[in-house]
Amino acid sequence: MTKDPVASNPDHYKVVFENDRVRVLEYTDVPGDKTTPHEHPDSVMYTLSSFRRRLCSGDAQRDVEMIAGSTNWLPAQQHYGENIGDTPTHVIFVELKTGSAAADAEGGLGPS
Repeated sequence: MTKDPVASNPDHYKVVFENDRVRVLEYTDVPGDKTTPHEHPDSVMYTLSSFRRRLCSGDAQRDVEMIAGSTNWLPAQQHYGENIGDTPTHVIFVELKTGSAAADAEGGLGPS
């Protein structure tokens, strides 16, 4: 079974941009929706809507409440979740890919 959220939970996750350095995902759900276990690499999460969610990883679980407009760092993790609030969830994830910024700078055409 794949741990890629786009493959394991295609009703909720979609790729909106991808290159060799990042993958940007849009996540949406409605109250009561649950995801199957999946994983994320190190990521930045930007919340477009306020929501409440239960996150589970192994035997541990925690409830979180996010406010629209907040930005958070998420270390690599495996989890599944459930929308336990009364509002839809709308989030953007910027997943970091492994790569060398130094190697890119040496041969790249970045700003000078």
